[in-house]
Amino acid sequence: MKRRSLRLGPGGEFDRLRAIFATLDAAGHDLGDDCALLPVGGRTLAISIDLSLEAVHFRTDWLSFREIGWRATAAALSDLAAEGAEPIGVLVSLGLPGNGRGRGKGRPDPATEIMTGVGAAAQRVGARVLGGDLVRSTRYLVDVCVLGLAARPVRRSGARPGDGVWVTGRLGGAGLALAALRAGRGARGGRGGRLAPALRRRFARPVPRIAAGRWLARRGARAMIDISDGLAGDAGHLAAASGVGIAIELECVPCWPGVTPRAAARSGEEYELLVAMPRSFGTAGARAFRRATGLPLTRIGACTAGRGLGITDGGRLITPPPGFDHFPAR
Repeated sequence: MKRRSLRLGPGGEFDRLRAIFATLDAAGHDLGDDCALLPVGGRTLAISIDLSLEAVHFRTDWLSFREIGWRATAAALSDLAAEGAEPIGVLVSLGLPGNGRGRGKGRPDPATEIMTGVGAAAQRVGARVLGGDLVRSTRYLVDVCVLGLAARPVRRSGARPGDGVWVTGRLGGAGLALAALRAGRGARGGRGGRLAPALRRRFARPVPRIAAGRWLARRGARAMIDISDGLAGDAGHLAAASGVGIAIELECVPCWPGVTPRAAARSGEEYELLVAMPRSFGTAGARAFRRATGLPLTRIGACTAGRGLGITDGGRLITPPPGFDHFPAR
């Protein structure tokens, strides 16, 4: 029997995933969501894995090894947040250069420092480090598998026409920090000035929205996804998985100070939650969310009949900003 996979949005990376899903056929099961979901008793076990690779996801001249461990773990935990799951634990595989690069006389081993960051990020959300693996590698690599439990997991595929589209927090901080680092500002121990502490924390120590995801799941969230590839890209995946259209009003997008809505919509690795809530959920619900979590919850659009993503700026339809793609078309 052929297993169902969720529909994915456009892009080279997702074209490759579609080909993989088709090849797996019956060997794959229910692929394409933020987590794998397995019934366990009266709850659901949520499992996800996320790989961070040096020179692709982080640079050692930008981040300390503790920050690298925290950031990789937070990225994986964010997938649990998008399912409305409670974290249980993490497993971590590390790839470490065999020449001792990054070490110096009297300095701790990078593996120890990375795992200190992993442990701190896990502890922040009530999870434990359960084990892992070590391997010699040409570059630093941090591969994090997370496990959590959900009473009612929220998939990408449940949105319906008429649902409101909401986003937690503010967008654009991670992109602003990345632009500064690429310009030579704010690098660890580097020249060219320092990032503001709040902006550096946004990039180096993102906080997975676990409590927010669980609150939204309990309040009837129809579909949810974490914003890792950019608002437009991830909204496209949610629309494709649910078989709906999504209309976003760019001027409604909550922005980090100094960031334009267009830049905020492009910014990846935000780890905020994009969620479709029933039509009945309104400003009173958003106020209750803020009281419970300390975060703003902003309505930025709606689900519609049809397919795909539409973004307007002042009422004028614009081309959606591209999301991050590991395998862009040449």
